[in-house]
Amino acid sequence: MEALQKKKVVIAGAGFAGIQLARNLDKSLFEVYLIDKLNHHQFQPLFYQVGTSQLEPSSISFPLRHIFRKHPHVHIRMAEVLAVSTEKNLLHTSAGDFSFDYLVLAMGCTNNFYGNTEVEKHAQTLKTTHEAIALRNHVLEVFEKITFADASEKEALMNLVIAGAGPTGVELAGAFAEIKKNVLPADFPDMDFSQLKIILLDGSPNTLNSMSENAREKSAGFLRSLGVDLKLNTLVKSYDGKLLQLSNGENIPTRTLIWAAGVTPNRLSGIPASSVLPNGRIQVNRYSVIQGTTNTYALGDMAWMETPRYPKGHPQLANVAINQAKNLAANLKALQKNKKLKEYEYRDLGSMATIGTNKAVVDLPFAKFSGFFAWLIWMFLHLMLILSVKNKLIIFINWAWAYVTRNSSLRLILKGK
Repeated sequence: MEALQKKKVVIAGAGFAGIQLARNLDKSLFEVYLIDKLNHHQFQPLFYQVGTSQLEPSSISFPLRHIFRKHPHVHIRMAEVLAVSTEKNLLHTSAGDFSFDYLVLAMGCTNNFYGNTEVEKHAQTLKTTHEAIALRNHVLEVFEKITFADASEKEALMNLVIAGAGPTGVELAGAFAEIKKNVLPADFPDMDFSQLKIILLDGSPNTLNSMSENAREKSAGFLRSLGVDLKLNTLVKSYDGKLLQLSNGENIPTRTLIWAAGVTPNRLSGIPASSVLPNGRIQVNRYSVIQGTTNTYALGDMAWMETPRYPKGHPQLANVAINQAKNLAANLKALQKNKKLKEYEYRDLGSMATIGTNKAVVDLPFAKFSGFFAWLIWMFLHLMLILSVKNKLIIFINWAWAYVTRNSSLRLILKGK
């Protein structure tokens, strides 16, 4: 019996969906090209710990060639994706054109500034490892500048503002509040950081607005107990790098605005315009096929899939991306074997966020709880998602050391000239 000719699958994006798909595609049926502008996979849920000097970036960054060193059918190409020609089955990149039998778009999201170019120019962001390192450098430099700033400049340096009270914003605020309490007095014994303000803004009336009422109330309580100043029902109007103007008329002098207030899918020209929704997500069917195409797919944060359980699309979560990728890998194999395809439906496994040491909130389908036990579950599940055993151990040791000493000792300012 003649062997089936391998099909060429091109995957754009090495996030959760792209990595999972490449890992699960049958090596006897497919040649896989995984394309990303970076040479590593980034574990985004822990970016905030890099930005707050709790973890080194290498702990949550995984070289793609190392991940797939035992997968000779997976070919890594470091390139920026530029456009797609669905009629010609070509993906255009900075490294040339790639032909494909199947194309999978898994390029994730970027920051959404809602058209405010001034805020985009001056705010700190947290969507890549590079941005996390830049945030760490910026905040540590601010602490150093406070030591010699005059009174007129010190107020702006002492106001650390975070826009967006979703998981990232809440986790950042809690981490910085603990740094203020446990780290700064020891690192700067000759300075008074009692006037340092951690301010968390959100346009909704709650923190963690997408989670349960229990999570909203408990997270807000935890943050207030840590001394975080919550300003809810409040939007950012403008920020020039020195003065932050809010929708309630308040003006806050600050040299630090961290933007965690929303995301928008990465865009790619060549996708049928009829399949791109106003929010930027791409309409796909239950098999992840992009509307108006036959062999082009979208996964994860980029994709908008309407199902009976999720008629308004799936949440932009890592578990959605991972399971969509697994389902697509099985379906592409089924296509080659002329077998029946399986429609995708997401089974909600819950959501969670940590606010600080011993403080977290967990929403599971069958229970909602908070506190120390929730914090342990948060740590365990995030460790399980880390790709390598070595990195799991490094992160666990860092967390254990920080828990015992209240000090991570990773506060290095690493910058070029």
